[in-house]
Amino acid sequence: MSDTPVLVTCGLPYTNGPCHIGHLRTYVPADFYVRFLRHCGDEVVFVCGSDNHGTPIVISAEAEGITPREMSERYHRHFDETFKKMLISFDRFGMTDDPSNHARTKEVVEKLIQNDHIYKKIISQSYCPECDMFLPDRYVEGICPFCGEKARGDECDQGCGKHLEPGEIKDPVCKICGGNAELRDQEHFFFRLSDFNEMFEGYLPDLKGTSNARNYASGWIREGLHDWCITRTLKWGVKFPEHDDLVVYVWVDAPIGYIAFTEEWAEKTGGNWEQFWKGDSPVIHFIGQDIIYHHCVFWPALLEGAGYSKPDAVVASGMVKIDDKTFSKSRGYVVWTNDDYLDLGLSPDYLRYYILSYTSHTKELNFSWKEYQARVNNELVDTFGNFLYRTLHFASKKLGGVPDYTPDEEITGRIEEAISETEAAIREYEFKSAVDSIMSLASYGNIYIQNNAPWKLIKDDREKAEKVVRNCLQIAKGLVILFDSLIPEKAQEAWEMLGFTTSVKDQNLSESVTGFESEILPKPSILFEKIEDEKVEEYEKTLNIRIEEAVRKENKENKEDNMITIDEFAKVELKVAKIYEAEPIEGSKKLLKIQVDLGDEKRQVVSGIAPFYTPEELIGKSVVVVTNLKPAKLFGVESNGMILAAGDDASLLTSLRDVEAGTKVL
Repeated sequence: MSDTPVLVTCGLPYTNGPCHIGHLRTYVPADFYVRFLRHCGDEVVFVCGSDNHGTPIVISAEAEGITPREMSERYHRHFDETFKKMLISFDRFGMTDDPSNHARTKEVVEKLIQNDHIYKKIISQSYCPECDMFLPDRYVEGICPFCGEKARGDECDQGCGKHLEPGEIKDPVCKICGGNAELRDQEHFFFRLSDFNEMFEGYLPDLKGTSNARNYASGWIREGLHDWCITRTLKWGVKFPEHDDLVVYVWVDAPIGYIAFTEEWAEKTGGNWEQFWKGDSPVIHFIGQDIIYHHCVFWPALLEGAGYSKPDAVVASGMVKIDDKTFSKSRGYVVWTNDDYLDLGLSPDYLRYYILSYTSHTKELNFSWKEYQARVNNELVDTFGNFLYRTLHFASKKLGGVPDYTPDEEITGRIEEAISETEAAIREYEFKSAVDSIMSLASYGNIYIQNNAPWKLIKDDREKAEKVVRNCLQIAKGLVILFDSLIPEKAQEAWEMLGFTTSVKDQNLSESVTGFESEILPKPSILFEKIEDEKVEEYEKTLNIRIEEAVRKENKENKEDNMITIDEFAKVELKVAKIYEAEPIEGSKKLLKIQVDLGDEKRQVVSGIAPFYTPEELIGKSVVVVTNLKPAKLFGVESNGMILAAGDDASLLTSLRDVEAGTKVL
């Protein structure tokens, strides 16, 4: 138990699409952590909210013909309701577009300006002459200046992953009209991130949380910090002070939302938000590993520069795979929390258990329906559920309730050991280890009841049988309190089967080794249902259909992307040429060096047709040549054109009638 209140936050879901299992990788462990700390007697405030600003929301809203606020409200409600269905209980779930966050963001930015951490600078930014507007980062795509891969305006999302400042992307293209963008000068404001190198030298080594967050951030610090452009040319967002034509970058106002949501919680409850953001009470951020930089580098610097307290811990989760394939909405490798799970009537507790028990929090979580089935059936049903039902059924039916005995010290000692192991793991953010400790107590209970066999003992020694069952009931009570943080809905059902009329979520862990509310036990029921093979096949079929549809869509789009206009085709220069000389190229089995007559000039062309033609049979043939290709060297021999051929046997394209060399193909 800690005497100091703790604030726990989760990365903000972005309101331009529905919730999927990748989101839950962050929110379920955070909820598990908060619930368990409360069982320990700790005071915890748990806040989150929806991220409502930025270009993607504007683009999505424009496509639907609605306002960005309308879209944000829709998905805000969606996430709020989905989290509640998944038994994730925030003390406050706000919106970054609400007045409290607008006000707090302006206050922080003004404080940064006063402290000389923000300066203005003229920069070259992508401008679309066709649309007559400066293009915010997500309205632009082009080539990454660092690795050469295709990238979006703010990040090399398909290559090296580097953050891109406005104007850095090469060959910019407007995503609105598809036309080429150009660079034009515009005044923007920059945050002096480089001011905080010294601060990070002392801060990062002491940052608690997961090592992947700390190590990743340290790597950025070693590379050197670069100032961030923190304004964008958008109408949607928090206005930059005294500049109505600019809004602050979404990565400024989104994390400030943590402060605003804490303020909203304090206003509602009479709590003190400043103890977290201007005092010594710890702040712990749960995030996905793709936003480590923003939370471990950019955000602490903003807080330091504006005179706020910095986070004490950053807990970063690993990524998610679907059936061992990289998570991808566009390619169909996605499990939607509602459509694919909750709307089918599947238990939120089962999914919570899978997410927390599958692997270490910092490692990659792979979701497959078969593995999901195995964990539910083997662990929840056959281990915990089996022990609980056997114990309660025997106690209720054969003994009439809770036997009037004190549990053995060995039993209470084993329960306390499981509690100690679980708490130690959770406070180190090792959630799988914590689940393993809880499940090991359930396994211990199964072995204990099986070895002592009260159904046999009762025939000859009722007292001993009652003592065994009393021990099993104590283990069951401890398990239910421990499992509440993990599977709260089923834990409450089990708590009531133990004869309690209170809420299990309100119980301190110390209650695990105390007595019972009533000697009478209600008739127990089966707590968990097995996942049958035919259901798994049905769920897998849905996933496979989605993948197949995504592949078809991608193929269609690729085909459309390959379509060219008549003007583009007109750029290709095709002429009839006559071959007058051909010879093999030394060292190559496929290439021939060929001399062609184009009427007004002669050219050398290298062609890969040696497997199909001898040099002798090519002499005198008329062929079609692409004549405006840039020169290339093949096996060290320069080629100034391309001879066209069709099919696997390289049938040469030629004219039906005799045509003079150099005649254009129209």
